[in-house]
Amino acid sequence: MVQNRKLIEVALPLEAINRASLAEKSRKVGKPQNLHHWWSRKPITAARAMLLAQLIDDPSSDPDRFPTEGAVRAERERLHQLIAQAVEWGEVTKPSSGLRTALRPLIPDVTVTDPFVGGGSIPLAAAQLGVNSSSSDLNPVAVLLTKALVEVPARFVDYKPVHPDNTAAQLIDWNGSLGLVADIEAYGRWLHSQAAEQLRTLFPTIDGYPTLAWVWARTAACPNPVCRIDVPLVSKWWLAKKSGKEAIIVPQIVDDPSHISGLRFSFSISHDVRDLPKTGTMSGRTGTECLSCGASISVSHVRKEGLAGRMGMTLTAVVADGGSRRLYFAPSSEHITAANVARPVAPVSGDISSNPRWFSPPLYGLTEFSDLFTNRQLKAMLTFSDLIADARQMVLKDALRIGMGRGEALVHGGSGAEAYADAIGLYLGLAVSRLADWSNNQCKWEANGEVSQHLYTAQAMDMAWDMSEANVLGGGNSGSFLACLKSIINPLRMARPGGKHSVLQFDARHAPLANCVVATDPPYFDNIDYSDLSDFFYVWQRHILAQSFPDLFRTMLVPKVGELVANAHRSGGNELASREFLTGFVEVFGHIRENVSPEFPVVVYYASKQAESAGAGNNRWSTILQAMVDANWQVVRTWPIRTENVSRRVAIGNNSMTTSTVLVLRPRGAHAPRVNFSTFLDELRTSLSAAVGELESGGVAPVDMQQAAIGPGMAVFSQYGEVLEADGSPMTVSSALVRINEVLDEVVNEEEGDFDAPTRFAVQWYRYNGYATGPFGDADDIARGRNTSVDAMEREGILIKRAGRVELLSPIKLPKDYNTVGDRHISQWEVLHHSIRALESDGITTAGKFIQQVMNRGDGGVNLDIVRELAHLLFRIAEDKRWTKDALSFNTLVTSWPEILRLARTPGRPAPAQATFDFEDDK
Repeated sequence: MVQNRKLIEVALPLEAINRASLAEKSRKVGKPQNLHHWWSRKPITAARAMLLAQLIDDPSSDPDRFPTEGAVRAERERLHQLIAQAVEWGEVTKPSSGLRTALRPLIPDVTVTDPFVGGGSIPLAAAQLGVNSSSSDLNPVAVLLTKALVEVPARFVDYKPVHPDNTAAQLIDWNGSLGLVADIEAYGRWLHSQAAEQLRTLFPTIDGYPTLAWVWARTAACPNPVCRIDVPLVSKWWLAKKSGKEAIIVPQIVDDPSHISGLRFSFSISHDVRDLPKTGTMSGRTGTECLSCGASISVSHVRKEGLAGRMGMTLTAVVADGGSRRLYFAPSSEHITAANVARPVAPVSGDISSNPRWFSPPLYGLTEFSDLFTNRQLKAMLTFSDLIADARQMVLKDALRIGMGRGEALVHGGSGAEAYADAIGLYLGLAVSRLADWSNNQCKWEANGEVSQHLYTAQAMDMAWDMSEANVLGGGNSGSFLACLKSIINPLRMARPGGKHSVLQFDARHAPLANCVVATDPPYFDNIDYSDLSDFFYVWQRHILAQSFPDLFRTMLVPKVGELVANAHRSGGNELASREFLTGFVEVFGHIRENVSPEFPVVVYYASKQAESAGAGNNRWSTILQAMVDANWQVVRTWPIRTENVSRRVAIGNNSMTTSTVLVLRPRGAHAPRVNFSTFLDELRTSLSAAVGELESGGVAPVDMQQAAIGPGMAVFSQYGEVLEADGSPMTVSSALVRINEVLDEVVNEEEGDFDAPTRFAVQWYRYNGYATGPFGDADDIARGRNTSVDAMEREGILIKRAGRVELLSPIKLPKDYNTVGDRHISQWEVLHHSIRALESDGITTAGKFIQQVMNRGDGGVNLDIVRELAHLLFRIAEDKRWTKDALSFNTLVTSWPEILRLARTPGRPAPAQATFDFEDDK
């Protein structure tokens, strides 16, 4: 049965989606992701765009309505404009969104599912578009977070609040989630006030100022038997680095008869950078040295002390809120005493993973989750946790008081008073779970921003040597309960979910998918150890919420059996882990093939470094693609979605650029043929030759081209039952990816035939010399072979020659006063390099004016499509040579190209008399 092609299989407004994804990542507040920490969530804006394109027919599928290519193109452009509008932040969540009305007739009545729901981006995107969803995950923390993000707000849409302060408020239109949000905030503030009554003496002020944080350092005894002083293991002495506001911890040695060494360290605060200690900083790789005797303190010694329970802590500074600035004080006896709390019985239990790749604390004796909290932190966490049960009872009483029926519990599908009390308890529990991330002994003080950080700043649990203990009772400071409460309610203020939603706990191999549309963001091979990382939150959520969600918290820790990640530590080696991962994913994609609606393609998000697309020497890309192929899926398209700034020098230089590649899958026919290697290679060349131009025109950045080319390449490979190598063995996906990358290089290099003679020379010279000098004789030979001369190119300002050497002029060396009118002949190389110079020196407006000059030349100017192709080619050369600065320049020019062109053709400016660049095609 032939299915209608969906928009996602044909064309997307990729630049608009990428722009919105980057803008969303840059937002600091109000993002749905801020509800609670999760790892590597996809941008909601991108998920909305991809879901729309997955559900909407491409106009080419309806020849009766769109009988001509022009009609198809016009309708496709209209749909792209709608999607570009839909990715704008908050557009579809406006109370009176005209966009939702415009989209409604285009969206079919379907249920979307993500069997790896994670942080909930895909079901949330569905809810914002008014599409039903039924998703699942094996991880109970992921299930709980997505319930809070999607399922619960949808159940209590337009509810009036029940807290007496809110019900007394006049004239509020409690539409959407506003009533729910008002109650979360009201009961959250009650919770804070009750905790403050019990804990206030543990968090004193200092000199009349509210305390924000206490900065501690771990200590270990000096290994020198003559010394034995307790050495502070400090990673940095800085408290504040802003110019004019510097603050530094300065250690001193004082007498202490009570210590075995007779000495101890004390600490003062200096605002003079000359007092910065030059030594004594601790590293988990190199250790440190004793500031008293100079003895070397190795990492192994610190680990030995920690495992023996002899690692201690000492207070090094107190941070206060001075209104317009932070104030820093030396430790006082009052504040040392306030922290000296009897250790409560730990409310949480469980062992931290011993996998050293992601978890450092167990190497130093911190083996249980309760070990990650100071006595004062445990006391505070236990106090907040235990008050939630009281808050839930208050909600139930207040809901019944205003006439809400009791009804069933939330887990049984209720929507009355019992369910509402469960819902408020859920959000307060998540606020406390979030507080755990900000209030533990692995949090660090960040000297640039002068704030306390949280534990999970990366996808790992690192060891913190100097620790920032935030004031949990503060009025909204980083690490306080009220700050965590605010992060919970801000995303919910925007929530206007439509449709019906459910989130269940299931292994993806057995998730309920029947007749659903699948869009999923699966685990990334071995990149993130989800279950072990989320155990930290699970133990607190289990303590707080087990009564309300008993089925989610049946186990002591997050389930590990059945988790689809390649965990070599757990599986017994890389090879076995990779094999288990592949087997599991074949089962998942086989399960999807058997159950999902055949009308729609399957969409899979996958994130990886750019070099992984080559397939050589890594398992990530090849393993997940092999699973799809083995489960009889054909990859029909891939789209690179940028979630990181593609113009970051460090990312390009270190090959750490992370994008999300969206793969579009269709079932492969049951009788797909087998072909030999040469047939595959011929078809691959043909496919990539056509695809590269389309991808470049579609705004794909050079840094993303390698990943984007996987789509048409894998579409060729995966359409066949088998591709046979020269020796008759079946070609693997890993081998196919290598071939795709090789052919991509061939195709890009073949573009040189479209360049003018000076540009062909400059490309060849750049390939060997970059912007460095080379022998004149070599340059002369290359120039003659391309029907030009070194002298001619020097006159045109492409290069300079002196003392028998030739050097291409880099953009920074080009003259600012260059005018195309006075140049008899302008090459593609010159246009590119002067555009880069204008962009980097004076900004995008100046670059737009320069391109306008090029377009207005009487000779028709230069084909700007080829200038863009030239930038792609030079980027690949620079990246291969590891010329980071050059790669950055070429990549930035391409990503800025659409805006440069828009400025060049702004209405009111002179139109080009003749142009070889077709703007309609560029659209």
